Amino acid sequence: MFLTSLAGCGGSAGLREEAQGEEKAAGAPGYRLVDSYRIGVDDTLQVSVWRHEDLSVSVPVRPDGRISVPLGGEVEAAGRYPADVADSIEEKLADYVREPQVAVIVTELNSHDYLSRVRVTGAVASPLSLAYRPGMTVLDLVLEAGGVTEFAAPGRARLYRREGDETGSTRIHLDDILESGDLESNLELRPGDVVTVPERIF
Repeated sequence: MFLTSLAGCGGSAGLREEAQGEEKAAGAPGYRLVDSYRIGVDDTLQVSVWRHEDLSVSVPVRPDGRISVPLGGEVEAAGRYPADVADSIEEKLADYVREPQVAVIVTELNSHDYLSRVRVTGAVASPLSLAYRPGMTVLDLVLEAGGVTEFAAPGRARLYRREGDETGSTRIHLDDILESGDLESNLELRPGDVVTVPERIF
């Protein structure tokens, strides 16, 4: 199982070192410490309370965006950074544990599967949605879809990409890519990109 560590530590350096030690022990591809990830619904979190294994749990983020932790009760998690969630848990545990030190690690990134996919629609053999892979290009995506159909207008293909709150589009000369090997518009994809191949106008 692919395991990615996205950790936030609300406590001391000792606990942070402990979390980093777990990183090295895991040895899984992509297992790394990241502080800028926003937790989402359906992600799975490992909540570790230093020197209190009985309070340490692995919990999914519920559809309401919350998690339940021993003694701490309900904690808002969705849309927040792991370190912020760790701080909130520490505040709740302070009534029961002396100087609680908490680490929150995202062990399963289920919420971002949809956002990290790339899609191709329109006049291709098999319109599809694929998990994004670094280095993927427009041509890779079109070939995965079985190529264009006989009714396609590849010269009018477009790449749609969301930037902030806006979606922009770029002309893709798919005809040049497929027919003459001109890769000038064979752009590298980003998570969330959509390529559309329209049909010819008869």
